[in-house]
Amino acid sequence: MGGTDYIYWIFYVAYVAVDIVVMLKVVMDNRQPSKTMAWLLVLWAVPFVGILLYFFFGQNTRKERLISERSLSQLTKRSMFEYIEQKDLRLPEAHRPLMMLFKNQSMALPFKDNEVRIYTSGYEFFPNLLREISLAKKHIHVDIYIFEDDELGNLIADALIDRAEHGVEVRVIYDDVGCLKVKNDFHERMRNAGIEIHPFMPVKFPMFTSKANYRNHRKIIVIDGRVGFVGGMNIATRYVKGTGTQPWRDTVTRVTGGAVYGLQRAFLVDWYFVDRTLITNQSYYPPLDHSINNNCLAQVVTSSPITLWPDIMQGYVRILLEAKRYVYMETPYFLPTEPVLFAMRTAALAGVDVRLIVPMHSDSKIVEWASASYISEVAEAGVKVYFYQAGFNHSKFLVSDDSICTCGSTNVDFRSFEHDFEANVFFFDEGVALRMKKIFLDDQALSPTYDEIFAHAHFSFRKRLWTSIIRLLSPLL
Repeated sequence: MGGTDYIYWIFYVAYVAVDIVVMLKVVMDNRQPSKTMAWLLVLWAVPFVGILLYFFFGQNTRKERLISERSLSQLTKRSMFEYIEQKDLRLPEAHRPLMMLFKNQSMALPFKDNEVRIYTSGYEFFPNLLREISLAKKHIHVDIYIFEDDELGNLIADALIDRAEHGVEVRVIYDDVGCLKVKNDFHERMRNAGIEIHPFMPVKFPMFTSKANYRNHRKIIVIDGRVGFVGGMNIATRYVKGTGTQPWRDTVTRVTGGAVYGLQRAFLVDWYFVDRTLITNQSYYPPLDHSINNNCLAQVVTSSPITLWPDIMQGYVRILLEAKRYVYMETPYFLPTEPVLFAMRTAALAGVDVRLIVPMHSDSKIVEWASASYISEVAEAGVKVYFYQAGFNHSKFLVSDDSICTCGSTNVDFRSFEHDFEANVFFFDEGVALRMKKIFLDDQALSPTYDEIFAHAHFSFRKRLWTSIIRLLSPLL
């Protein structure tokens, strides 16, 4: 045996040993059998590349703890105290199981008496955000996926710097992958002005390499603990002006009242993760505005790849399966997990009016191809699918039965439900639900139906094969 052959066999034996260890890890994760078999097939059929794919995209992080139970408990105590202090808090019987699910799994505490404004464009949202920033007296907390170094990004940065120079505490968390193209000088400018700013889970080789697939997709802004924003808009000019010839359509909610405590807690948990500073001061949870007395119940629900349960996905499934009359949903990317796909089809087949609005054209061609088979599948079950044509619709919300709605950063796709850190507010209030319903119906009026577009379409075998193959990549998109 020559020297070259000897080296080859050493590498081969080492590879086989590593492959077996990884396969054992896949089996021991005790995930869905179909997912386990899929990864075993990849590891067996695609030498070397299969291990890399698993390392980046396949590891099960549900049982990992990036924050200790003790720290999480301390971060929750203040909002728990305010929750207990609420008088005459009554949970609606129709939604009590869902609200208790959120409370028991992730300490998403329900708060009553909230005022809600809904913005449907960047032209509405960002002037209001800048106004609230200018009024900040004590602190500003920003937890964002994308903070671009562009015209709007610099405008927001200047506003934050101005407040920091006036003694306001400003903390910013940005996602390292979402801001991959942003030069460090942009962050340093804010840092030099006294703003505390950190990337979320920075992608540095070899540290955190395996976590590169798990990103902070949340979009939370809290000002003085009295007003909070949550929704689908990042900080970038395209969220106002759109991309190319396509206007941008999006949804953000502004909340005042007890729900701001939930947004504050969500930010401070993320802050502890990036800065290891445990912030529990009462000053970050100021007394509630008692002039708000409308019994609008709200829960801030977060989900992540490191929690035991996919809370927001479970919320979507319960709403779909418990709906009596209708469920209306908007999402820019439709690559549903099996539980959500099953719930949508089941609800539609049971006679519930399930409607879905997606963009006519996605900002990602591969996502558009992958979603085609899912759209056909739910349409065949009776889901009414609409394609928004008046621009790119980046909205992420759901409304059901004139009694419950949710808005936040969560898309109806594998990435949001399984891989990313997300945040939504669930509102249990007829008034807010009716406003969300009107927004949906206004969008629907600008959206032709699935049947109108595809009634006479004939898809070739090649195209159907292609979309089916791309669908296999859904968990990675």
